[in-house]
Amino acid sequence: DLREKPWTPQPAPGVQPNESLFDVIGRGDLVLYHPYQSFDPVVRLIEAAADDPDVLAIKQILYRTSENSPVVAALARAANRDKHVTVLVELKARFDEARNIGWAEALEQTGVQVIYGLKGLKAHAKICIIVRREPGGIRRYVHFGTGNYNEITARLYSDVSYMTCQEDYGADATQFFNMITGYAQPVPFRRIEAAPLGLRPRLRELIESEIQRQQQGQKGHIIVKVNSLVDSELIEDLYRASQAGVKVQLIVRGICCLRPGVPGLSENITVVSVVDRFLEHARILYFRHGGEPLVFISSADWMPRNLDRRVELLVPVDDEAGRARLERTSTAFVSAVPPTGIVVVGLDT
Repeated sequence: DLREKPWTPQPAPGVQPNESLFDVIGRGDLVLYHPYQSFDPVVRLIEAAADDPDVLAIKQILYRTSENSPVVAALARAANRDKHVTVLVELKARFDEARNIGWAEALEQTGVQVIYGLKGLKAHAKICIIVRREPGGIRRYVHFGTGNYNEITARLYSDVSYMTCQEDYGADATQFFNMITGYAQPVPFRRIEAAPLGLRPRLRELIESEIQRQQQGQKGHIIVKVNSLVDSELIEDLYRASQAGVKVQLIVRGICCLRPGVPGLSENITVVSVVDRFLEHARILYFRHGGEPLVFISSADWMPRNLDRRVELLVPVDDEAGRARLERTSTAFVSAVPPTGIVVVGLDT
């Protein structure tokens, strides 16, 4: 009787149960917030890719999966159907090492090209690329996420999925995968950024832009939702933003090494920690950008290990409706908190 009533994820708006996900994404980008919205479209997309004769290749990073993962089963099925399937399996995913080794060996036996992690770096990015032959030519469908390809934890963790077939994102995703698999040297991306190369400089650039806009008489505003805030360099940048008058609102579930509300240092910074029935796992970044907001999702927390020693992604959300929803969600977190408290229990989005 003390248990929460089970939550049934809601269907994704505009996605019919029997509709092709390729058709859905072809009409426009799709942004989902799990577990409030179902993770099923992500699984359906990968399963459809495995069975579609027009799909030529699938490339994906697997960090944590479920015990009987439909995603892993779909990748094996795709390889059995002579599609080019490349999977980077992170063997150093804490607590899941044995499971990941088992899945990697099973995938290899089906013909999947398996890459066993990267030397000196932990692959923590969440990405899947599907290359499909269509009447208009080759099109790349990409899924970016803040969480793992795990349908079980997708009902317990709050995470964001972003699915698109825009050319810039497809080109960036392909370049990113070629880079981490050793097929290409690092080159500047069109839209995304990746750690350990460009993610930290991009974050600092975004904070600095808000500082400069504030100093020029515009309103500077930053909202950051992460699991942990530890990185001293970014903390110093946020202190400078506060001193310049930029409004900084932080939603940090776990460790936070920044001190808010210190006169002369951080009086324009507030910090909220949300403890709810679902584990807050989504990383969402908002920058006012002179009234034309920039919204990003990311796999990376603001910690030296994520920014310097892991493979992570920072992805701008182009879809107007999805961007507005993530902005509203982040604003709801910070506005629902009484000024005297920094921990909220039982907040529903």
